Order: sequence, then structure tokens, then C-alpha cells
Amino acid sequence: MANSASAIKRIELNERNRLRNKTYKSMLKTYYKKCIVAIETSNNNDIENNNLRELVAITQSKIDKAVQKGIIHSNNGSAKKAKLTKRLKEKKISL
Repeated sequence: MANSASAIKRIELNERNRLRNKTYKSMLKTYYKKCIVAIETSNNNDIENNNLRELVAITQSKIDKAVQKGIIHSNNGSAKKAKLTKRLKEKKISL
């Protein structure tokens, strides 16, 4: 148990930040998984590809924001974006 007031404040601050990071990570995982599923199930028609490009752009933006806020490591963010683009290339969908 914390003895000083500053230690108690740090514990409260750490808990608040942990919960904020947890929600952001959860949202990031959801977007990432939606993107992967959309890529795997795409039929290469123009309308679907436009929606897919939008989803990938949003997901990459969320990944960049998480890296910027320090929620995930920059290498982790780069790896996630690389895996997305690799899957897109495998399906022959251009961004």
C-alpha cells in the first residue's frame, strides 16, 4: 500500500491511463480484424475495393495514432501496417 500522497496519486493516474490504453487497444484490434476479414472475403469488384481502401486507410490511421500516443511500440505498428499491405498485395488489391 502506498504511504505518501504522491504515490497514491501515481497509482490513480496509472489506473486511469491503463483503462484508456485498454479501450484504445481493443478498438485497434477490432479495426485490424475487420480489415483482415474484409480483405480475405473481397471479390475484387470496384465498389467493394473502394470500401476496403477506406477501411484500410482508417485502420492505418488508428495504428499511427496509437504509436504516436505511445500505446503500442513503433515497430509493432509498422509490422501491423506491413501485414495489411502484404495481404492486400496477395489479393491483388491496390491502394
